[in-house]
Amino acid sequence: MGLSLGMTASAATVPAAAKPLQKTDWCVRLSPRLPGISTADCQKSALAPTGAVSRQGFPILKRQFVAAKSGREHNGPIRVLLLGGIHGDELTASAIVFRWMQWMQMPPAQQFHWNVVPVVNPDGLLAPKPKRVNASGVDLNRNFPTPGWHQDAPNYWIKKTGSDPRRFPGKSPLSEPESRWINDEIARFNPHVIISVHAPFGVLDFDGPVRPPRKFGRLVFTPVGVYPGSLGNYSGMHKKVPIITIELPNALAMPPEAEVKRIWQDMLTWIQQNVPQQPAPGIQRTAEKSAAPPR
Repeated sequence: MGLSLGMTASAATVPAAAKPLQKTDWCVRLSPRLPGISTADCQKSALAPTGAVSRQGFPILKRQFVAAKSGREHNGPIRVLLLGGIHGDELTASAIVFRWMQWMQMPPAQQFHWNVVPVVNPDGLLAPKPKRVNASGVDLNRNFPTPGWHQDAPNYWIKKTGSDPRRFPGKSPLSEPESRWINDEIARFNPHVIISVHAPFGVLDFDGPVRPPRKFGRLVFTPVGVYPGSLGNYSGMHKKVPIITIELPNALAMPPEAEVKRIWQDMLTWIQQNVPQQPAPGIQRTAEKSAAPPR
């Protein structure tokens, strides 16, 4: 049975008597859901609470890696916001970010200022069966305040997805604590580029005012469309902050280690060569129809 636009979030709120999670609990709970990531790997990532929590009270965790001297001191280092796990059932989208965090203090990654959030949707990841939506049943990747959201997002959900509960955009933009935090963090951190990791379509998508990448590893640039309320639409089209959506080929099984490294290295090279820069004529995409399944 589909969700209605009049649904409430009361069932997803944190019980008054809920006990706050302790630091030692974070990785004990997260790591069993992350393919190839042990509790020790998670703990070594040195994530820290942002002060924001999910709908069910799990802390939104991040780590910043401050740039070493890069030769760009007059402009400051390139700021990269790296996000994983906006959809909780895309387990590899969080796991690969933990792997990349192990390499961020090596060149050339150390030239950039990284703001890393490997698990944006902890409630979806930690549900009895991992699910795309958050604890309120909202698709966080449809909950960003793109222009015309109040008309376009509900209409798209009803008419294009058949009221698919996995793609419910919420009752209003930024109705969810997770999407509100991302929105606030974009304003605070002011990234030059956003990298958002998903699965399982095995492609690269891109929105924004710089030249898109051709390929990262075996992932080839393949536009998948622009959707109301999506982070790609909001960041790249509306805020004019370039955003790469990395679609890993499998949501449950990690790519081979060599491919994990190739994607990483190609991403770093693209950032070095293309961010920031003035948009070239004709680079920014407009909304388009696509045969690919909607993100």
